Amino acid sequence: MTPHWLHVLSLLFLALGFGCALFIAVDVLRHPQKMWIMDVVWPVTALFGTVASLWLYWRYGRLSAKDVESDAKERGEQPPAKQLPFPVMVAKGASHCGSGCCIGDIIAEWLAFAVPAVATWFGWHSLFSEKIFAVWVLDFVLAFLIGVAFQYFTIAPMRHLGFLQGVWAAVKADTLSLTAWQVGMYGFMAIAYFWIFGTLLHTKLEVASPEFWFMMQIAMLCGFATSYPVNWWLLKAGLKEKM
Repeated sequence: MTPHWLHVLSLLFLALGFGCALFIAVDVLRHPQKMWIMDVVWPVTALFGTVASLWLYWRYGRLSAKDVESDAKERGEQPPAKQLPFPVMVAKGASHCGSGCCIGDIIAEWLAFAVPAVATWFGWHSLFSEKIFAVWVLDFVLAFLIGVAFQYFTIAPMRHLGFLQGVWAAVKADTLSLTAWQVGMYGFMAIAYFWIFGTLLHTKLEVASPEFWFMMQIAMLCGFATSYPVNWWLLKAGLKEKM
């Protein structure tokens, strides 16, 4: 059985994530980002990054707001977003990737929970004895599609690319980053599912529980950690745009 303290802790961190996401969502409505896709990225990232994402947005993300850039241009100054420290640019790039992963994972997990046949289509029983592995395949597919779409709406406008050129550039920019993110995320979820809950707590980690989504918050942070060095290289190589 799941300890009561873990249940309460899970609820608290989920509430914290929703609270931080709501705060950022309200602020970006008042101060939209120069790239509209970041209006989505920042609140989604806060769902798992909580106060760290809120700090990153407030300290650096707001510098990319349209009104901040307009004020700088009126004063004849360089937009502050172009002067961000490189490690912050990398963090923004990793968060951009992570937000697509987060949305894809949420959709996949709840879809497979509501319609178990979906997991069967992705190998449950035929390839995998554990449902979680089949859902991870669906997770990856959805995260990849959403991640490429997010990259397209970033790269194509900045490089003035056509549709097919933009899609190809987005695929090159996001494939390694997303794969690195999913490796970290899957790695921690495997530890949580099979060891923490399966071996130590002797219970199943169910999707329809606060504990599952608290573990997912931690897993997303692990994904950020594994994708950060990859995003560093992608930005240095010019395969991904600095944001």
